[in-house]
Amino acid sequence: MIGLAGCSVSETTHAGGGHESHNSTAPPTQYRLVRAEGTHRELGRQHGEQATEQIRAHLDHIGRSRDQLQSQALQFKPLFEKYCPHLLDEITGLGEGAGITLPEALAVNIRGELRKAAAEGCTTYVIGRKGTADGEILIGQNSDMGKRNIELGYMLHLKPKDKPEVLIWTFGGMIGYHGINSAGVAIFENALSDDGAVPAGRFAMPHYPVKRRILESSRLDEVLKIFRNIPLASNKNYVMCDGAGGILDVEATTAGPEILRDEGTGFLAHSNHFVCARYVNQESPDAGLPDSIQRFNRINELIRGELGSVTVDRIKSYLSDHSNYPTSICRHPQTPRRGPERTVASMIAEPAHGRMHVALGNPCESSFVTYAMDA
Repeated sequence: MIGLAGCSVSETTHAGGGHESHNSTAPPTQYRLVRAEGTHRELGRQHGEQATEQIRAHLDHIGRSRDQLQSQALQFKPLFEKYCPHLLDEITGLGEGAGITLPEALAVNIRGELRKAAAEGCTTYVIGRKGTADGEILIGQNSDMGKRNIELGYMLHLKPKDKPEVLIWTFGGMIGYHGINSAGVAIFENALSDDGAVPAGRFAMPHYPVKRRILESSRLDEVLKIFRNIPLASNKNYVMCDGAGGILDVEATTAGPEILRDEGTGFLAHSNHFVCARYVNQESPDAGLPDSIQRFNRINELIRGELGSVTVDRIKSYLSDHSNYPTSICRHPQTPRRGPERTVASMIAEPAHGRMHVALGNPCESSFVTYAMDA
């Protein structure tokens, strides 16, 4: 475990969970913590130095020759220069710290836009202040991917100069992913289709640096400006909140953002199919994941049934739910395999308290570990 001044780590037990083993040959039971602070170049260099193994493994996992990977990644460099030059500086530092080239450091922050990634699930949620027992927002998700992402994953706490602190779950050198900032903004995201009558994918900005830009914001209106001003390469869904108590869902498409509001219900939840009026039922029959609607209905049912008294512990049980197993909210490998293999990280964030509870792998088998920022 890497210690962090201003960030603490503790463990809360859950079904089947145990403490981190001191035997280095045993599989890990929690995600390690990486910290960095300073200028963007310094953030990247410190990040790269501490996560070198995961970054190099991520490059191998992308599945392209290094020459091809670097050539493709450089095509995106002008987009980074236009929309997030300070993050390009951080990615430059990442390469320096990990001992890789700038195009390789770019590649791990482009990822699926270089090569269509395997299908990834994810079930996201945000519960507003009136829906929780303590009157504070709860937000998070189950992230469903291939098992290899467990080996690549870690928690990342960044303290940039003159910007909010950031605490995210990420993997393999990505500087923007699921998490929170010290201003109370939080984002969690899941994949959407680009097949059928919905907006098609294109050459434009990857989502990972856009997520980091969002986590430099302090209000949801700033976030919406980002979605409206930066062209996106693919369709994704975001659940979000800010420190003023606002909650929002945005189906961020290549044709622009489609905004979903809670309409007074006090919560929002999503999975991997379109819900907005413009694109609902317009995906091709083979698009997305066949279990997306079942997971969507189930997470909404679970939250609605206890709205007004939802707690962190209750959400742990929602994220461990096995209705429609193995393609449940807590997703397990299938035979024959179709879609993402399993839940690789389960997350519950308390933005007002600057902390995230994260389980490595399936939450039904793991402990939730608490990672907290010192506000």
